[in-house]
Amino acid sequence: MPGVLVVDDEKQIRKVLRMLLEEQGYAVREAASGEEAVAGYEREAADAVLLDLKLPGIDGIETMARLQKLGAPCAFIMMTAHGTIQSAVRAVRQGAYDYITKPFDNDELLLTLRRALDYERMRAEVRELRSELKARYGLDRLVGGSAKMRAVFEAIERIARVDATVLITGESGTGKELVARAIHESSARAAGPFLSVNCGAIPATLFESEFFGHERGAFTDARESRPGKFEQASGGVLFLDEVGELPLEAQVKLLRVLEEQVVTRIGGPKTIPVDVRVIAATNRRLADAVKGGALREDLFYRLTVFELELPPLRERREDIPSLVRHLMAKMNARLKLEVEGINPEALRVLEEYSWPGNVRELENALCKAMIYSNGRRIELDDLPARMRPAGARREPPRAGTLTEAVDAVVGQVEREMILNRLAQFRGNRTAAAESLGVSRKTLFNKIRQYGLSAGDSANIEAQEPDRRAEK
Repeated sequence: MPGVLVVDDEKQIRKVLRMLLEEQGYAVREAASGEEAVAGYEREAADAVLLDLKLPGIDGIETMARLQKLGAPCAFIMMTAHGTIQSAVRAVRQGAYDYITKPFDNDELLLTLRRALDYERMRAEVRELRSELKARYGLDRLVGGSAKMRAVFEAIERIARVDATVLITGESGTGKELVARAIHESSARAAGPFLSVNCGAIPATLFESEFFGHERGAFTDARESRPGKFEQASGGVLFLDEVGELPLEAQVKLLRVLEEQVVTRIGGPKTIPVDVRVIAATNRRLADAVKGGALREDLFYRLTVFELELPPLRERREDIPSLVRHLMAKMNARLKLEVEGINPEALRVLEEYSWPGNVRELENALCKAMIYSNGRRIELDDLPARMRPAGARREPPRAGTLTEAVDAVVGQVEREMILNRLAQFRGNRTAAAESLGVSRKTLFNKIRQYGLSAGDSANIEAQEPDRRAEK
């Protein structure tokens, strides 16, 4: 039941409003002054406030300002006489939803209140969505307290404030796309689109159509007009991953867009203005590409207005424990697992490993280990064999007869193949079964036979793989 606070120094008006609102199912509280309203609101917030503009002591506008500072989301409706409508309009500009004039019409008041509450609910949903987006793409997805990661966080905050081109460098798997998204989410363009393109995956013949679009009939298969990536990203960010893979002819056309902020569709008669911030990324040394003639020098300087280098995981090993906790929590939720921790010896192995694939390799290794684990924590022998010390390799099970030995070895091979495929397909049993050449029912029975989850095989739920690789 929505709570409404009625603030008016006239007792009769408060009484009439209480009767009217309680008949409609609202929980009503009263205050005779702005000071009383603030004091009561600190003890118990309200969903809406009906607030008289003229009050003894602090007036309605000052009361609203003090209530807003308390932080709780709330819809304000100002009540005013005809002589103070100008003040009511000023209150609306300062955050009130609307105003009603005295003597007020009951139906009008109730309609205004319902609309105000609906509007505040919508604002709350938007705030929650923005919070989810920030949690998904913002700085909180970049885990680490090492000096090198703190320097990255500081650079992101500085770069986000300036609307200029950025080049992110670093080895594969260091999180370049996550950093690009964090810059976007922290910038004035956060409400705009974020479009990611792998430059190495676009054939040279399709570059112009993909990036600049085409008009209907521009070529054989152009059955309808289509905007390119620059138009689609207008108002936001276009992330060019592996920008060093662009052919030279495409580099010339990209440079023109960066300099002029206009595109021309294939077959189109006019230029189209675009408002795009470009963030590029590469795992190559672009300076070497310039020397070798694979990258235009003018494009290189245009891309490197800001340059941000991400450290490889082996250079920030102190971040591995926090990364492990973060990634395990994420995969427990995604795969519906219940793995609560990791053996200290296993964690020490992860800290000492060289991580050529960086954070992406760590995530994949943990995913396999969590599916492999039979208990509530990851043990040393749950880790991929390449990471375990030579003396810690999994021992084959002992058996009394040759038949028992063969059955045991076959069972171990089956178990490991199933676990590897489940890890490969992120717990998707249908895809894993197809890749193993067995039915989904057979795979389910094997999962149950080998006890491959923390509780029973139902804990390994069918999950679609995350298509967006961590750059």
